[in-house]
Amino acid sequence: MAGGWSRDCAVNEQIEASISDELERMRTQKRPVGKSLTHCAECEEPIPEKRRAAIPGVKLCIDCQQERDGRKTARGGINRRGSKDSQLK
Repeated sequence: MAGGWSRDCAVNEQIEASISDELERMRTQKRPVGKSLTHCAECEEPIPEKRRAAIPGVKLCIDCQQERDGRKTARGGINRRGSKDSQLK
């Protein structure tokens, strides 16, 4: 297949590099540490014992954690393709 200026398998290498970057980001993501709180750090609601046992160091109740997880976080993306089309998006 013709790839223009790219060499053979360049697209697959780009996909694999993106996946590797995301997996590394997930591995190094901050995890709760220390003793679990009995009440949520944001809304003061009690944190269920089962949640505290399942996630050592938990600081937020389920509702507050879901709200925080739903927020978009800005991550620096890399334009691996380098084509004009991908730069315009």
